[in-house]
Amino acid sequence: VQLVESGGGLVQPGGSLRLSCAASGFTFSRYAMNWYRQAPGKERELVARITSTGVITNYADSVKGRFTIFRDNSKNTVYLQMNSLKPEDTAVYSCNVRYRAYDYWGQGTQVTVSS
Repeated sequence: VQLVESGGGLVQPGGSLRLSCAASGFTFSRYAMNWYRQAPGKERELVARITSTGVITNYADSVKGRFTIFRDNSKNTVYLQMNSLKPEDTAVYSCNVRYRAYDYWGQGTQVTVSS
């Protein structure tokens, strides 16, 4: 299993970014996918989750209405569209899948929201 994130960077408050997570090594379309984030000195936080078909999504209260998780099963990729970014969204963002009772993680991508 391999998960590779991309799309992070430096953005001003109020700006937008789209993160991507390319998956391989398992049948992507059969598994729910998650985006987590971890800010310095803080616990890792589940940001968003999407079911295998993409029909059901869940979000942390802190990002509801601003972030959207979606997936393209034909490309084995899950995305996180982040709008109206705030300084408190600054963190390393990682995608995750629980495959055969084991959690797999990507290397993470840094998102920094600052003026």
